[in-house]
Amino acid sequence: MPIIIPANSAISSGYDVANGVRFNDGSSCSFSDQGPSGNRQKFTWSAWFKRSAIGATQILASSSYSSNDEGYLFLSSGGILGWQSNNSGDGNLGTAKKFLDTSAWYHVVFSVDTTQSTATNRIKLYINGSQYTWDGSNTTQPNQNQNLYFNVGGNYNTYIGRRAGGDYYDGYLSEIVFIDNAQLAADSFGEFDSSGIWKPIESVADLTFGTSGYYLNFQNSGALGTDVSGVGNSFTANNLAAIDQTTDTCTNNFATWNDLINSNGSTSESNLEYTTSNSSSNYGFRLSSIGVSSGKWYAEIKYSSSSNQALIGIRSRQPTTPVHYIGYYNDGWGLYVNGKYFNNNVESSSLGATYQGDDIIGIYLDCDNNKLYFSKNGALINSTGVSITAPGSTTSGFYFFGATEWNSSGNGTFQLNVGNPSFSITSSNTDDNGYGNFEYSPNITGDGAAKKFYALNTKNLAEFG
Repeated sequence: MPIIIPANSAISSGYDVANGVRFNDGSSCSFSDQGPSGNRQKFTWSAWFKRSAIGATQILASSSYSSNDEGYLFLSSGGILGWQSNNSGDGNLGTAKKFLDTSAWYHVVFSVDTTQSTATNRIKLYINGSQYTWDGSNTTQPNQNQNLYFNVGGNYNTYIGRRAGGDYYDGYLSEIVFIDNAQLAADSFGEFDSSGIWKPIESVADLTFGTSGYYLNFQNSGALGTDVSGVGNSFTANNLAAIDQTTDTCTNNFATWNDLINSNGSTSESNLEYTTSNSSSNYGFRLSSIGVSSGKWYAEIKYSSSSNQALIGIRSRQPTTPVHYIGYYNDGWGLYVNGKYFNNNVESSSLGATYQGDDIIGIYLDCDNNKLYFSKNGALINSTGVSITAPGSTTSGFYFFGATEWNSSGNGTFQLNVGNPSFSITSSNTDDNGYGNFEYSPNITGDGAAKKFYALNTKNLAEFG
């Protein structure tokens, strides 16, 4: 299993996207609107997305009257990005490239003008600023002057995150823009910075949106579907609440649980919640999607289980078998529910505090001084810390936050918060850079010195990682 290290979006300056929205397909989340009819021959749909799951068809956007009367932009179970419609004249297109990285943000521009005489110009696709050639073996362009099943309005629902037939999206979306009556290229929505990273631009708000256009920036947590384009085509949020507003965006990418790790159990809440599925020979565990080799990093893991057999901590190497729990090897440390920690498959003396279901364990990882601290519900457990191996001397050269349910018959749930929580926060602590939303402070006094720890996102990695 390849190591997923910091993905795109490590941008330290420029336009910042403040908010996105988190979709959990198990909760049937979506946006819907029966807005005005627009130009069905000429339009552009743009959005940034970060997937949370693969292996099932997921819809980014659609116009749907019924499951037999709709057109939609989708991600296939195999990872391709494509366009499909029930009307054969609308064409069917797919990419050869597969979009399978659940740690990275992608930018997609779906740009349409069926009046073009050259067939390949009728539906253009841009990914991260570059135009993609549709897969020739999987592509039929629409007929010239075709009115697509998209931007229909009236009795047709415009959906984001689903179609009439379901296929709910699972992941994150930000900066959703729809332009009616114009086929635009990617540079209307983003630009390359000096390091070659594709990033959004602020001038999107100045575009001409047209009759059915909209711009969703998700900054109103009480009405996530608010259209800020000035046109007024706001959406109804379905099974989405204020907690689904996120600061994990295309300009600041936060760590999640790594859904690609071959381990027992399943993830939900856009890879922020992990539930084990244990057996007599395999214990489930997960690691974070971003690893660190320097700096000071803070995470909260909220644990719930009736068996109370958790190990929560850090680990360097990726798993080869789920039986090798957090703390099994010499480059992993896991705090057990009895207040002791495991390292190299050896149990330490007690650190002085046990924990159980619904407690929040804080992990303070100091890669600069090779120390590890734990807290329980905000109270520091080990003020002198646990000495750990320098990251550069570990198996991978990185440390990942991790959790294990060490029980063959019971299953546990671990909610990861590196500053972008899926559970309700009452106190709203940030790190000293102003990032994150934590229940407890990321700053402690450890080994007699004041130490500041940071949310695990690409903005902080650009400074400390």
